[in-house]
Amino acid sequence: MSTHLEEKKERIEKILERLAEESANGIPIIVEGKKDRETLATFEIKGKIMTAKTGGQSFLDIVSEIERNDIREVILLLDFDRRGRQGTARLKGYLEKARIKPNTRFWADLYALVGRYVKDVEGLASYMETLKSKLSCNS
Repeated sequence: MSTHLEEKKERIEKILERLAEESANGIPIIVEGKKDRETLATFEIKGKIMTAKTGGQSFLDIVSEIERNDIREVILLLDFDRRGRQGTARLKGYLEKARIKPNTRFWADLYALVGRYVKDVEGLASYMETLKSKLSCNS
């Protein structure tokens, strides 16, 4: 069992490392709220992180802001619950209509690994801590 957990932890860490690289290369990340942004900071993800559900902004407001800043690609990392999945699909559609490339690869990869256990980006930090403690108990 611990081999499975170790592999899972390593896969999540690799995804987060790639996410940090893309962010450092200037590709903005869109999350739902401030706590999601703060969670990404704990994983050393330091680029531009935009929140989709703060300050009363709609998805169309977010798309307009992206267009104003002449951004050609964004990473969508909304929550993993039903509303997050629906929001990701809707925002992806709006971005594509505006000819902005929505990268959902990181979301899909993380969802495949943690979707049953974590409902939001904010929950990733505690999930990783739980994985680490389970692994240290098994060693």
